[in-house]
Amino acid sequence: MNYLAHLHLGGDAPAQLLGSLYGDFVKGPLAGQWPADIEAAIHLHRRIDVFTDSHPLQAHARARFPVERRRYSGILLDVFFDHCLALNWGDYAAEPLPRFTGRVYQVLADEPRLPERLAHIAPRMAAQDWLGSYREFAVLEQVVAGIDRRLSRPGLLAGGAAELERLYQPLLEDFRQFYPELQAFVARERGLVD
Repeated sequence: MNYLAHLHLGGDAPAQLLGSLYGDFVKGPLAGQWPADIEAAIHLHRRIDVFTDSHPLQAHARARFPVERRRYSGILLDVFFDHCLALNWGDYAAEPLPRFTGRVYQVLADEPRLPERLAHIAPRMAAQDWLGSYREFAVLEQVVAGIDRRLSRPGLLAGGAAELERLYQPLLEDFRQFYPELQAFVARERGLVD
């Protein structure tokens, strides 16, 4: 899952929102460098990633990609599934997407001690409404290109957006099957259900 899904799943409290994002920016063991509630959200982020990466529905979705693309298909799926979530937000959340994203951006703006890379991108994230922009499929091409530039070997995701477009309907169905299972997993992890 990418930023939007982690934020949606991680909880509504400011520390939960922060930790949901920090999971992509804080690596290695957590040794009390962050408040306990933020570290708990980082741990949840990591458990969501493990659940997602090992889920049979994810393996099925990754198998839709050509063999030469499969190694990096998980990255493409993360971005595409955020698109699916943003596009169908009302099916999964009561709070309107613009209100939710505005709240996230405010939490980021109010936090003086963001991880360095997140502190660098948070103002652009808010100014350009990265989270809300996932509704537009055309934005995915820019997102994929940005991720591709940060890979150790740039160029590995070239043409990825075109593949997502080609696979749009089956991947949308994969998302619709998978996301409720992920929501149920997170509810159990957060102790919201037995």
